[in-house]
Amino acid sequence: RVELVGWVRRRRNLGGIVFVDLRDREGWAQVLLRDALREAGEKLSQEDVVCVVGTVAARSTDTVNPEMPTGEIEVIAEKVELLTAAETPPFVVEDRVNASEELRLRYRYLDLRRPEMMATLMLRDRITFAIREYFHHAGFVEVETPVMTRSTPEGARDFLVPSRLSKGMFYALPQSPQLFKQLLQVAGLGRYVQIARCFRDEDLRADRQPEFTQVDVEASFVEEEDLYALIEGLFAKVFPIVGIEPPERFPRLRYAEAMERFGSDRPDMRFGMELVELGEIAAACGFEVLRQAAAAGRVKGIVVPGGAAFSRKQLDGLSESVKPFGAPGVLWFRKTAEG
Repeated sequence: RVELVGWVRRRRNLGGIVFVDLRDREGWAQVLLRDALREAGEKLSQEDVVCVVGTVAARSTDTVNPEMPTGEIEVIAEKVELLTAAETPPFVVEDRVNASEELRLRYRYLDLRRPEMMATLMLRDRITFAIREYFHHAGFVEVETPVMTRSTPEGARDFLVPSRLSKGMFYALPQSPQLFKQLLQVAGLGRYVQIARCFRDEDLRADRQPEFTQVDVEASFVEEEDLYALIEGLFAKVFPIVGIEPPERFPRLRYAEAMERFGSDRPDMRFGMELVELGEIAAACGFEVLRQAAAAGRVKGIVVPGGAAFSRKQLDGLSESVKPFGAPGVLWFRKTAEG
């Protein structure tokens, strides 16, 4: 005998029986209402909050749903209670939502109720727990540092909070707990960790936002290899949670090699299209533009699989994309099946 409390995901009326999919953060289960409970089931609507008491039974072979974790069982209701009646939702609370971002944000509580969103929250919880567990076993102490502090030089502008007691004075929200963790090390804590909320007043980009969470770590009396081993061990613990098998040994690149091969100090190793040195070829060719470029600096190129099919507009766009990095443009060559 079980008691389920959740939201009505879907209701189906099949003659004398009403089937209700009841959803909570773990997923959903099928509830069967019949006989005296059928009328109560017919009155239920999407997103109603319902409490059901009943017994778990195996589904018949032809009704098993292999696409859901509880697809082999159902709950035969003995009692059903409507806790909260819901109005008609502005959009269907499913992963494939047909609603604008503005509408989803206006009804954020409904959007967060979707399985995809709830799974993301629970995934973050599991990752956070694993991080804390890992550092705890490694001898680190989690310390919560102040959020309202004085402004210190950092990489971006501070968010300021006016002081009520000291007119004309402001607190600054931390861009990182840098000074506090250094104080802790001087005090003798030895190993500090914090899952810290940080704030930076800077322009929005794909990898920038005003507030963010970081794993903040500081340790005393350690060598460079100790830090490598610590962070690699952390990733080895977290990666399986998101379904990634960690490598036995993490590849390492020196800065010079990363810049030479990828032109970035944080390359995506999955990219594949590494930079190829073309200086000698450019200097020896009869094309004056390339010879001048080789004499003045470096000539590098990449091989783009399928690039022969690029349109002229796409190729011009590539030329524009490199200009902010100081390059005059992109010189391209096509190699097709014909040559």
